[in-house]
Amino acid sequence: MLQLRRSHERGRADHGWLDARHTFSFADYYDPAHMGFRSLRVINEDRVQPAMGFPTHGHRDMEIVTWVLEGALKHEDSMGNGSIIRPGEAQYMSAGRGVLHSEFNASKSELVHLLQIWILPSKAGETPRYGQKDFSSALEKGGLVPVATASGRDGSLAIRQDAELLVARLDGAKELTHTLAPGRHAWLQVARGSLEVNGQKLEQGDALAATNEPKLVLTNAKQAELLLFDLA
Repeated sequence: MLQLRRSHERGRADHGWLDARHTFSFADYYDPAHMGFRSLRVINEDRVQPAMGFPTHGHRDMEIVTWVLEGALKHEDSMGNGSIIRPGEAQYMSAGRGVLHSEFNASKSELVHLLQIWILPSKAGETPRYGQKDFSSALEKGGLVPVATASGRDGSLAIRQDAELLVARLDGAKELTHTLAPGRHAWLQVARGSLEVNGQKLEQGDALAATNEPKLVLTNAKQAELLLFDLA
């Protein structure tokens, strides 16, 4: 079964310095029909104005992955990490029993455009941890690149949940297939461009949930960048 979540159906929050789209209920946006999907709890598409951002705040018991689409994001946290995240790089923070962090646009002149993802951990109260990795070279090959997985396979970031995040940049008629093991589910989020998934046309910001589907066939991509979550 496939269920579509169109871009315009998402929640929106416009704070001036921040223009955000919420795929699932978040902050002041509440929709009981869209509280998450399996262990996937949040997908926020944020556009942050130059030199603006999220001041120091806390999280706990959440696996947080940040994927930058344009610009650069500056990160600092109570674990002592400080970094800049750019397109092609994934940042991972396991909040565990509690962590403080801030995220700011690293530029004084350019917008930063990003996706922030929250995944529920398999166990609460763990020690916080951090990771960051550049996947640009792997993405250039045109396949589905494991970015975050439970096992850390194929050089991906190891997260604390039976979930996988795969990212692809696709363009053209090439067909790409992702097979789902029995009992697995998938959420596919289109970050930019367009493509067809099992015959369904998806545009930028659209998403698709798959349950009891043996595979997802990706075709007819036009400058597409997509995030595919394979979930228990």
